[in-house]
Amino acid sequence: MDWTWFLSAGAFAVAMSATPGPNNTMVVASGATYGFSRTVPHMLGIAVGFPVMLIILGTVGLPLLTDPRVHAVLKWVGAAYLLWLAWKIATADPDPADPAAKAPMARAGGTGGRPLGVVQAALFQWVNPKAWVIAAGALATYTAGADSTSLAATLALALLFGIVALPCIGLWTLIGVGTARVLRTRRAVRLFNLAMAGLLVASLVPALRE
Repeated sequence: MDWTWFLSAGAFAVAMSATPGPNNTMVVASGATYGFSRTVPHMLGIAVGFPVMLIILGTVGLPLLTDPRVHAVLKWVGAAYLLWLAWKIATADPDPADPAAKAPMARAGGTGGRPLGVVQAALFQWVNPKAWVIAAGALATYTAGADSTSLAATLALALLFGIVALPCIGLWTLIGVGTARVLRTRRAVRLFNLAMAGLLVASLVPALRE
């Protein structure tokens, strides 16, 4: 690994972390409902959970990535869960007077109208189809070589994703916080929920096409 490897891998990590996907859609909803500070545990769960997932897959979980059958099962199970989550969002009955109702996504993903915690957000990565696609692409592209080289590259790659994740996710959370200022009516909340549900479904398309 040299500076060109870090430059290329870092650019890849930023692009994958900043583009729309299930994680970013969910923190937008959480930011709109609970504010920035209460969404921080959710953000930390993503920033820690995906690098840990990457390390596990890059060291002991390679069969999950190389076996097309296992990969397909995990991808479609995750897609089914996210489609169920999108349905819960789209069909929720919004009540602007109830802050927990503004973003059923956060409520459906968490418990009792609370934002996702660190552990919940970290575990969510394992049912996130986009996370699987990113992990497979990153490990295949940036960790090829001898075993020792692959291990070092996997750890470096995980570190890069951990570093860039928080700023990228933080920007999406701020978008949600700003959006909350216009969610003053029942109609506005419903439209927001429908938009979030649509974005969540749309974020699955690139992952499922892989």
